[in-house]
Amino acid sequence: RSKVPGVMITQFVENIPAGKSHPDFSRKPIALTIQEGKLAVFKAIITGDPTPNVTWARNNGDVSDPERYVASYDPVLGEHQLQMPNVGVDQADTYKCYASNEYGRAIVTVTLNVIEAQLYLFSEQREKAAVDLKKTLRTRVEQMEERKDGEVDEKFWELLLSADKKDYERICAEYGVTDFRWMLKKLNEKKKEIEEQQSQYIEHLSNLRHIEIKMPGCAEFEFEMALKDQNARIFLFKDGVMVPFNTDTDEKHSLRQVGRKFIFSVHGLNAEDAGLYQVDIEGVNVFSTDFKIPAVDFLVKIQEVKAVEREDAVFECVLSAPFPKISWLGKNIPLEQGEKYDISVSEDMLIHRLVVKDCMQVDKGIYAAVAGMKSCNAWLIVEDPNQRGKKAARKTTQAGGGGADLIKIAAEQQEKLQKEHEERMEQLKQIQAEEAAAKEEEKPAEEITAAPEPPKPKAKPKPKPKPNGLSDVHAIIGQSAEMVCKLSSEKCDGIWYKDGKEITSTDDLTIVKDGAVHKIIVSNCTEEDGGKYRFEADGRKTEAMLIVEDPPRMNQDDLAKFSEPVIIKVGQKATFKMDFVGRETIKVQWYNEGEEILEDNHIKIEKLIVLECCFYIVKIKCKITSFLSCNSDKPTNPMGPVEVLEASASCVEFKWRPPKDDGGSPIKNYYIERNQIGRNTWTKIGNIPGEPHYKDTDVDHGRRYCYRIRAVTAEGTSDIFETNDVQAGTKAYPGPPSTPKVVSAFKNCITLAWSPPTNTGGTNIVGYNMEKRKRGSNLWGQVNPPDEPIKGKQYDVKDVVEGMEYEFRVSAINFSGAGEPSTPSEFVIARDPKIRPNFTNRKMKSFMVMRAENSARVNINFEASPMPTIIWLKDGMPVSKRVTVSSTDGMSQLLIPSAERSDSGIYTIIVKNIVGQETFSVEIRVTDDPKPPGPVELEENVPGTLTVSWEPSPDEKRDNHLHYMVMKRDSIKCTWHSVADRLFNNNFTAVNIMPGREYNFRVYAKNDIGLSEPSESLTWGVFSLNLAPSKPCNFDSAPIFTVPLKTHTIPEKYECYMSCAVRGFPTPHITWYRNNVNINTDTNYYITNTCGICSMLILRVGAKDNGEYRVVAENSLGRAECSTQLTILGMLTEYV
Repeated sequence: RSKVPGVMITQFVENIPAGKSHPDFSRKPIALTIQEGKLAVFKAIITGDPTPNVTWARNNGDVSDPERYVASYDPVLGEHQLQMPNVGVDQADTYKCYASNEYGRAIVTVTLNVIEAQLYLFSEQREKAAVDLKKTLRTRVEQMEERKDGEVDEKFWELLLSADKKDYERICAEYGVTDFRWMLKKLNEKKKEIEEQQSQYIEHLSNLRHIEIKMPGCAEFEFEMALKDQNARIFLFKDGVMVPFNTDTDEKHSLRQVGRKFIFSVHGLNAEDAGLYQVDIEGVNVFSTDFKIPAVDFLVKIQEVKAVEREDAVFECVLSAPFPKISWLGKNIPLEQGEKYDISVSEDMLIHRLVVKDCMQVDKGIYAAVAGMKSCNAWLIVEDPNQRGKKAARKTTQAGGGGADLIKIAAEQQEKLQKEHEERMEQLKQIQAEEAAAKEEEKPAEEITAAPEPPKPKAKPKPKPKPNGLSDVHAIIGQSAEMVCKLSSEKCDGIWYKDGKEITSTDDLTIVKDGAVHKIIVSNCTEEDGGKYRFEADGRKTEAMLIVEDPPRMNQDDLAKFSEPVIIKVGQKATFKMDFVGRETIKVQWYNEGEEILEDNHIKIEKLIVLECCFYIVKIKCKITSFLSCNSDKPTNPMGPVEVLEASASCVEFKWRPPKDDGGSPIKNYYIERNQIGRNTWTKIGNIPGEPHYKDTDVDHGRRYCYRIRAVTAEGTSDIFETNDVQAGTKAYPGPPSTPKVVSAFKNCITLAWSPPTNTGGTNIVGYNMEKRKRGSNLWGQVNPPDEPIKGKQYDVKDVVEGMEYEFRVSAINFSGAGEPSTPSEFVIARDPKIRPNFTNRKMKSFMVMRAENSARVNINFEASPMPTIIWLKDGMPVSKRVTVSSTDGMSQLLIPSAERSDSGIYTIIVKNIVGQETFSVEIRVTDDPKPPGPVELEENVPGTLTVSWEPSPDEKRDNHLHYMVMKRDSIKCTWHSVADRLFNNNFTAVNIMPGREYNFRVYAKNDIGLSEPSESLTWGVFSLNLAPSKPCNFDSAPIFTVPLKTHTIPEKYECYMSCAVRGFPTPHITWYRNNVNINTDTNYYITNTCGICSMLILRVGAKDNGEYRVVAENSLGRAECSTQLTILGMLTEYV
């Protein structure tokens, strides 16, 4: 049995000889989810004696194509690798790695998921994509030719039978069907046929809802169905293959039935779950739905929002591709547009926005955004303004939101997508042109009358400026109108036309050009200005209509006078007049409290309108409204319902609603009478102040009372309003509140919220009692103290035990006491919510330089729930015992008390829990002040040059970042200046050595800490200018590498510096190659050649830089080569 989970071992012999072993995986490959076009690599470390033979395979296909699958072995790291450069969507599959020898075989499986990307094509990829696209076009043409007899893919009809009518056009476009009449006729025939088949098993089928992602990682589709036979078998198919399912929601595919509603769920979504899902009843198709997983991701995720009560909270995110609608979740509950939530999306469908209106404490929690298979979440924290007992005022401010930064990111992404779209369209046109040319070549030779001249290569045409559309404009006579369009280029001019005739600027017509924006402004519009306007620019055109309208208009002074209220006595007549101008025919309507007024025996509508007393609105074509009122001389009667505030043994307190109409005068008093039920007399209580509220303290316990109320104003007294019976002192308990709902749950606190009861028992609710019960127990225990009822409608239960499961119920309390308890809540476990590990400090350093014997400390802050497992690795292996690791809730620290050079390396932290894992790597380099180089020697090999050589520094073997710097001083300038730096060898050739001068050289050793002390040469000088006659010398020589390239192993995303030295005359021409491809002109590599020192710098290495590098030196006498291997190390997250 393997020590690594997931490895299956088969042993061929019963007893294995001593010292031998069957194959096993010490590190198995991990599952990958990678974007299309990237490099996918499976890595495995395998043990066994004798050395096992390793092969790779995939479930649905083969790995024999050497261009798409490269199996290799790295002897340095001991890794077997399967590399897939430029991975495609069709390579998504389950892969197997086999390791076998004479004693056994080990097998491990791993999954590759490929996310479909946008079209990023470069030279070789463009050619391959063009070939694939040609095949696709030919396939479509062949399919169309095959379907000339009316045959269409059966999947097309299955989708149409379950689709809404609004989706017919989209489905026809996908399958290339253009004859809609034929399609509708054929569809009706198939519907009749399928309905006849369904009628054998189904009584009712409705509310078909297609599949969509409801929760992160879960998709659902549902429908309502009534079966004739409840024992009829239900089958689920995906792409024609039957899929097993059951009622367990933890399975991949599950079915829930609630009454007549059937809900199918797909859990743990991945790219393989896309396809056509069908539900059959006893072999008869009932419902078909096509599941497509969009290739979309979050460029900007939603962020935590802190809001004050009664303030709006805003969550915003930016997607990588346009998406019409994403799903929003609040505390794992789907959110919909309504009074509480405002869900919107930008015009380009990249920015999505959720506004939580009027935030209260019950709204706090985790909110999530779901787009395809991607999701992100953040907390909403609602702060209490400390106004207990007093409800805070509604605020108009908003908390959260990304602002201008999100708009800028979305604009950049939109520009990027537009550019990619134009590239694809250009490529498609090119392929179509090639197809047309190929067809011309296939024509018989006799049809060709003359051989056409070969077409001359044409320069790629510059993109024409494209107008950014005009839109229709509505204007009113006498006002101004403006039409605007925008070009993609500021250097292009255009021409304006009206009704097909070219127009220019006049007194009332102004043509304006502002950069790329072109406008036409019409001042003081008349009917003649209406018509069709067109703008043309460099062969492109856009047009729109200017519609000039003449609506009814009223004088503003007349409107102000008309809106003033008119007060008259009952029985008198009121006359209202309103002047307006407008074209015939104008419809005039008069309204009374929203209802249109029609002529009758007391209302006459002419040029004047005469009516009795009421409140009116005049509307002309529903464009302008004015308000006026006329009132009676006495108020209407007070209104109910009566709200009983207290009905105890000592008093009855209640309130009512004031009259709807006060008659034009404020209410001064209310006149009240009281009747004790069972008696025929009414007792006068008299006038009370004009507040609709009364407290009667002269009552007898248990008696019932009825009250008459009249409103009193300066104009008179209203009619009687009589209340219902109110009993004094009898206990009436409230009804049960709503079922408590869990707002949030943590290991030490569970928050619940509820709604008040509909039946208050005739008095106010003064508080609530809450009880809890453990699962499996019959005993309820009160949560709040008995003498301290809960005042609000939300409560934090802190008396819980971590891991225990509880249910809760609530009872309301009024003046009579506690009422019936509510229905128990759902069971909830006291534990922290599951949060994927996430590093909270975004400014963590990925590189540190420490001086030897000093302490090295790395602090990592994170958030995760439940508490994660912390693993620290050094260069992919566990850290040594001399390294101290201390971890707390939310923080982990790595401490090296007295760092040594051997402690240098890449340290990786792995934070892992049941939700997921996160990793981060930091390179720590421990070094010290470099020791100076050895003695410096000078040698003149060629007149005018000096070769400076020195013994290496003792630190050179211990520090691979150590290099040298050379400084020079001559007897004329007498100052030191640098002549060479970043030398990784031990010699340097100084040029421009003048006779008659003395020279001194210093050599320094340098590393990440600083400079060493210098090593200085002896003085070099030539004191006599009497030179012997020189003999002609021939310095011609073939190129030779005096210092070769070194092998480099570099972590990903770090810089790499290569150098070598070459000698030859004439000066050789230097060419750099990577994997036999010339990179001299590649801007990703910084290449220099100074005095025979050839160097190359890669600022940020990646997987694409891995491979063989070769330097070729050539001159007229010969050629020399030097090569090395660059290996890129990954982040080593495979350890776990």
